Amino acid sequence: MLEDLTTAASPASWPAAYPQGYAVVDVETTGLARDDRIISAAVYRLDARGEVEDHWYTMVNPERDPGPVWIHGLTSEMLEGAPLFQDVAEEFAARLDGRVLVAHNAVFDWSMIAREYARAEREAPVRQRLCTIALSKELGLPLPNHKLESLAAHFGVVQQRAHHALDDARVLAEAFRPSLRAAARDGVRLPLLECRPLKEWSDSAAAPRIGRQSTGSYASGGYPSGSWRPSRKRPACPHPNPGRYDSDKPLKQGMRVAFSGDTSVDRELLEDRAIEAGLHVATSVSRLTSLLVTNDPDSSTSKVVKAKQFGTPVIDEAAFGQLLRDVEPASEG
Repeated sequence: MLEDLTTAASPASWPAAYPQGYAVVDVETTGLARDDRIISAAVYRLDARGEVEDHWYTMVNPERDPGPVWIHGLTSEMLEGAPLFQDVAEEFAARLDGRVLVAHNAVFDWSMIAREYARAEREAPVRQRLCTIALSKELGLPLPNHKLESLAAHFGVVQQRAHHALDDARVLAEAFRPSLRAAARDGVRLPLLECRPLKEWSDSAAAPRIGRQSTGSYASGGYPSGSWRPSRKRPACPHPNPGRYDSDKPLKQGMRVAFSGDTSVDRELLEDRAIEAGLHVATSVSRLTSLLVTNDPDSSTSKVVKAKQFGTPVIDEAAFGQLLRDVEPASEG
């Protein structure tokens, strides 16, 4: 067991507002798109102070091509006899119930879980999530990047099987415990975000069954797509455009935000979060665009090219996710 590298907070000093339990989660998937599926999942249940209570792991038959086997190592043959998601949904839910979902880039894991439950016509019992990337930033950890391996190395946690859900969840649980205790010791407010379930899932076409190869390319997103709709409508942005984003200041309601390239979070989920925060999601880049969000600022997409021409500020998805936590109200009138 990992030696705790931080000074544990005393019982008297432990923040009363902190959650009473956590579910550290990792899911492996067939890809990153909205129609991709979970193929394995692991949950480490932790108590209020980050001590492990138990753990659980399952493979899941996605009923389609498993995607990047070279990353997760799960082949069609391995997954063919695994349970379907609806067969493990109840057990999975029992391990999440009443706890804060903790994951590395938590919005991705949550969005995949939410979509699977929507397909199964159920709702995951998760109301809050905590991203360990966000927590490491709150703690000011001197990490070279935001990879799980860097967080693990900082706390001396040894990875045994990268991209295996159970081992990734173990590594994260062991790195989360000293992070949580450091936050409690220093009185840091945990970066908790709300989890909104998805509803009204429908598949527009049958995806390739497991054991059969897709005729489309994984890299090009050639799988048949499904669609999901949140249970709320997207209103037009009611706020005036305050201009360009300044890196020394927070985002402000009314700013025009454009997205370019692949995102780890489903694009529509990311756009929904921006709209909920009071931002204007733009479909193109112009001189009026406040900010471009892209994980590949060196690409030659039309939006990136125009952003460079117009001097539009560019940030990556992780930074944008953090900025969404504290958007400044619009200056009305």
